[in-house]
Amino acid sequence: MQSKGYLVSAIKTIIGAEGVIEQDQLISTLLTDSRRITNASGSLFFALSGRRNGHEFIAEAYAAGVRNFIVTRHSGTNLQGANFLLVDDVLAALQHLSAYHRSRFNLEVIGITGSNGKTIVKEWLFQLIGADQHIVRNPKSYNSQIGGPLSVWQIDENDTLGIFEAGISTVNEMEKLESIIQPTIGILTHIGPAHDEGFASRRQKIEEKLKLFKHVRLLIYQFDLLVEHQDKNYAGKHFTWSRNFKEADLFIKSATAEVSHYRLRASYNADEIECLVPFTDEASVENAITCWATLLAMGYKPLEAGIRMARLNPVSMRLELKTGINNCSVIDDSYNSDVQSLEIALNFLNQQNQHPRRTIILSDIFETGLQQEELYRQVAALVSDKGVDKFIGVGASLAYYQSFFRVAEQYFYTDTQTLLRYLPSLKLNDETILIKGSRSFEFERISQALAQKAHETVMEISLDKLLQNLNYFRGRLNPGVKVMAMVKAFSYGSGTFEVANILQYNKVDYLAVAYIDEGVALRQAGISLPIMVLNPEISAFDKLVEFELEPEIFSFNLLDEFEKYARKQGISEYPVHIKIDTGMHRLGFEDPDIDQLCDRLNKNSYIRVRSVFSHLVASDAQEHDEFTKLQIERFERAFTLIEKALGYSVIKHLDNTSGITRWPQAQYDMVRLGIGLYGIDSAAKAGSNGLQPIATLKTSVSQVREIEAGDTIGYNRKGALRKAGKIATVRIGYADGYLRAFGNGVGKMLVNGRLAPTVGNISMDMCTLDVSGVEVKEGDEVIVFNDKLPIEELARQIGTIPYEILTNVSQRVKRVYFYE
Repeated sequence: MQSKGYLVSAIKTIIGAEGVIEQDQLISTLLTDSRRITNASGSLFFALSGRRNGHEFIAEAYAAGVRNFIVTRHSGTNLQGANFLLVDDVLAALQHLSAYHRSRFNLEVIGITGSNGKTIVKEWLFQLIGADQHIVRNPKSYNSQIGGPLSVWQIDENDTLGIFEAGISTVNEMEKLESIIQPTIGILTHIGPAHDEGFASRRQKIEEKLKLFKHVRLLIYQFDLLVEHQDKNYAGKHFTWSRNFKEADLFIKSATAEVSHYRLRASYNADEIECLVPFTDEASVENAITCWATLLAMGYKPLEAGIRMARLNPVSMRLELKTGINNCSVIDDSYNSDVQSLEIALNFLNQQNQHPRRTIILSDIFETGLQQEELYRQVAALVSDKGVDKFIGVGASLAYYQSFFRVAEQYFYTDTQTLLRYLPSLKLNDETILIKGSRSFEFERISQALAQKAHETVMEISLDKLLQNLNYFRGRLNPGVKVMAMVKAFSYGSGTFEVANILQYNKVDYLAVAYIDEGVALRQAGISLPIMVLNPEISAFDKLVEFELEPEIFSFNLLDEFEKYARKQGISEYPVHIKIDTGMHRLGFEDPDIDQLCDRLNKNSYIRVRSVFSHLVASDAQEHDEFTKLQIERFERAFTLIEKALGYSVIKHLDNTSGITRWPQAQYDMVRLGIGLYGIDSAAKAGSNGLQPIATLKTSVSQVREIEAGDTIGYNRKGALRKAGKIATVRIGYADGYLRAFGNGVGKMLVNGRLAPTVGNISMDMCTLDVSGVEVKEGDEVIVFNDKLPIEELARQIGTIPYEILTNVSQRVKRVYFYE
C-alpha cells in the first residue's frame, strides 16, 4: 500500500528500531508479501511471522528489487546494499508506523465494525458520499491486524474523509486497530455468529468491538443491538435506528417489498420520511438502513439522502474466474474499478499460469480524487510492474493518456460498444483475460462475449475458502512441517489449474495426483511445484520424465521397471517416493519386504528417494486408534531401516487430513492434505473452528406445473404426489453427477430457502422436485449443496461418503471460481 512516503532514517526513529542504514531512501509502499511487489525501490518489507515466517522470503523480495526490510533483532539477515531495521516485534512496528502516519492528518474518519456487512456498508458509503469528499478506504476487506495498518498508510494530504472497517476474531485485538484508525465517527453493523468461537460470549464479542468507538464524537448503530449494553457509557453522541423501538432516532415504520426494491418509511425528527432501497434481500436492506442512518446522522437532508439511496449499486465483492472461448480463462471483475482493487486484481491475474499470455481489458477510472495525469501514471506503472502482455483500454481518458503505457501489444477504444465490434479482430486466444471496468461501461457485456457458454448448472468454488482451509490446517502443524496438497481426481471435482495455481501461489510444498496425465495437465498449465504421481503407469514413463513428475514406487515390479527404463535412458538419481503398506493393504511394500527393499535401495544410482510414506486407514475413528498406533510403529520401523540403508535423510509423511487434526505426533516432515482443503474433515466438522466448505452446486428451474393427486411423474411412473400440488423440473440429472439414488424423495434441494424433496426417478439431464407451498417460478435458483445444505448431508441421504458426492460432479457442469 502506498502513501507519499518517509525516509528510512525517519521510520527508524518512529518505530524505535536498531540497525545501520546503508543508503537513506524514500519509502512510499509497505509490503508484507514477497509475491505482491510493486514499486520495489520505494518499498519497505515487513518480515512478519505467522503461519509462515516472513524472514524466509527476504531473499525473494531482495531478488525482486526490494532493499529495505523490517526484521527481528535475532534474524541476522545481511544482503549487500540493503537496509535492515531491527525490532522485537515486526507486526507491532507495522502498526506503530501506521498509527503515527494516521496521527499526522486531521481528517474525519469513519470506523466500521460488526460481524457482517462491514465491507458493503463501507463501499456503499463511498458511493453515497464520494461526490462530496476525497475518500480513502480499505481495499476490499483489508480489515485485520495487518490489513488495517496497510489501509491507513494510504492516507495523504488530499484526503478529506477516511472510511475504514475493522475486523477482529478474538479479544485484545480492537484496541490496536482503534489506535491505528483513530475514528471520529463509528458505525456498528449487524452482529451475528461469525468468530463467536474467539469469545467467551456474544456480549464479550460486542464489548470488544465497541472498543473501536471509545474516542468517537458520533456513534451510529441499530438500537436493538445495544439494548443490553446501555449501562456502558460510550463516547460521543449516539444516532440509532430500529424497526422495533420507537425511541430510536430513525424508526422504520414499514418496509414494503416492491418489484425490484424495498420502500422504507420511517419517523425521523418527528417527520415522516421515506426512501427506496434498490435491493430485496434482507441483508442488503439492513445494510442500506445503516447507510441511510449514517447520511442523516452526518447532516444530509432527508430528501437528498433518499435520492442518493435510490441510486445505490450492488457491490462486487469477488473476482470470478471462468472458462473463456478460444482456450482462454476469463477473470471477471467488471463492476468496479479503482487503483486499489486494480492492484488486487492484477495480483490475481499474476497467479494464473495456465496460459502463456496475460491480457487486461480496463475502463476509465472515476472518482479517485487524483489528478487525471497522476492517476493514469499510477495505473500504467501497475500494469507494467505486473508484466501484462496485452492492454485493451476503453474510455476517453485512457485513450488520451495511452502514451503512459508500455505494453508490447495495446489497443484503445472510446466506448464498450466499439470494443465489442472489434473484439473478433483482437484474436484473443490461449490467454488469461482480466476484465475490470467502472459500472457505467457495462463490461458485463464483454464478459458474456468472452465466456464459454454452458448450461445453467454451475459449481461455484471459493478460492478464498480454500485458502482459509489451507491456513486452518497449517495452523495445526508443528514447526517446519511441509504440506503436500492432494489435487487428484480433478482436485476432488473442484478443478485442475484453478486450484493448483492458488496452492502454488500460497507456497504449498508438494502436489499429488493419481495418474501421470493429471500431472502432465498441471505442468502444461504452468505449475512448477514438485508433483508426486500415486499410480504411475509403466507405459507412460516417457511423459513422467519429460514433465518432471515424481513416481510413487509401491512394488518390486514397479521398481524393476523404472530402474530398467532409467538405465536405458541414461537417467541417474531420479526422484521417487517409496510407499509402505502399514495396514491399508492397497498399495505398498509390507513389513516382510523391508529388508529386501533396503538392499535394493542401497547404492542405487538410478533413483534418489525423495520421501517415504504410508497411509492411515482410520485416522478419524476413535474406535480404531489402537490400529493407528500400530501403523505408526510399523512406519517408523520401515523408514528408520530405509534411511539407514540409503545413508541420507528423506521426507517422511503419514498424516492425512484427519490425521493432522487427531495425530499431531505423526506429522513427521510433511502431511498430505486432501479433502480437508475442500472443507470436509470428519475429524473437524465443516463450519467449526474455521473450516469452510468451498463449493456450491446450483441449478435452475426449467418449468413449474400443477399436478393432480395420483398423477405419476418421471420414468417408470415412480413418482406421484399424495395430494394435488406443484412440481418444478430442474436442470440437473445423473449425467451431471446427481446420482439416481437421490430419486423418489431421498434427495432434497433448497428452493428459495425451502427444502424440496425429489419426486420420481432422476433422469439423465433433469429431475423434479415437490415445491408444493413454495413460491417459485421458472428461472429461479436451486441449491443442490452449499454451506446451508452441506455435502455431508447429501452423502448421508444416500449412504455414501462426501468424496463420492464431490468427485461425481460431471465435467459438463461449469466451474466458476471466486476470489474475494
